[in-house]
Amino acid sequence: MSLDTQIRASADAVPVQPRRKVSRRHRKDAIAALVFLSPQLVGLIVFMIGPLVFALYLAFSHWDGFGAATFAGLSNFTELFENPRIQRSAINTVWFTVLQVPGVMITAFLFALFMQKAGKMTNVYRLGFVAPVVTSSVAVATIWLYLFNPEISPINSALRSVGIPAPNWLQDPAFIIPSFAVVAIWQGLGYQLVMFMAGLQSIGASYLEAAELDGCSAWQKLWHVTVPLISPTILFLSITSIIGSFQVFDYIYVFMDSSAPDEARTIVYEIVQMAFREFNFGAASALAFLLFLVLLGVTGLQMAAQKRWVHYAE
Repeated sequence: MSLDTQIRASADAVPVQPRRKVSRRHRKDAIAALVFLSPQLVGLIVFMIGPLVFALYLAFSHWDGFGAATFAGLSNFTELFENPRIQRSAINTVWFTVLQVPGVMITAFLFALFMQKAGKMTNVYRLGFVAPVVTSSVAVATIWLYLFNPEISPINSALRSVGIPAPNWLQDPAFIIPSFAVVAIWQGLGYQLVMFMAGLQSIGASYLEAAELDGCSAWQKLWHVTVPLISPTILFLSITSIIGSFQVFDYIYVFMDSSAPDEARTIVYEIVQMAFREFNFGAASALAFLLFLVLLGVTGLQMAAQKRWVHYAE
């Protein structure tokens, strides 16, 4: 018998049954996985993907919530770009982001540095900072509604006691958005504090010791060692903070209800007003779609820029 004949004979003698068993096992595993995942998948489709697709459809339609929607083309987007109230709300949203995002990140980072030396009281302080994070935004806004009251506010009383004129926080147009930013910074401080503390604790002592041996001062160690090593944390917090700041709504609704002046309105507030007060679901969906595109673009720019300033320790 030749060598080729022996190879063909041995190949024909290999049983194919185990392959079928493996295939059946994989099929059973896939079915079992789908069964366990089906509740989550159904919820994802029904409560997330479905509404997103429907909102995108409404963005190009006229619909008041009753009857059939009619195709509108780009008229909803044209209406938004020409609406001065929407333009003012967009400026307010950007102004809130400029105040809130750096404010909460810098404050949380500084407190995280101080907490490194708190010793046994670290957990107590951490609990105090985290308490506002787990508190309802409506409850937080209600507390600050009392603190911003110009007649009974302890903040204004403290300012007057040191000779500083107390502002009308929610009545003066120049202080409305900064007031919202103060509340957001106070509530979001605890979450970012915990994240920064985790980042600081992950820095190996060898990096700081090497910097000391090189004669670096405390500021040089902070700027050239600590900040670069926690840059992934800074990137994550900056992305999530910007997304959250562009979606601010609850503070405004508690402070102003449905009659907020132009100086207090933001993009999400406009979306809610147009959809559930004016029943203009087409324009509201178009504005929500534009907000999604803006956040997608800003996040994309941040991810692209991370190559220049984000450092990952090996």
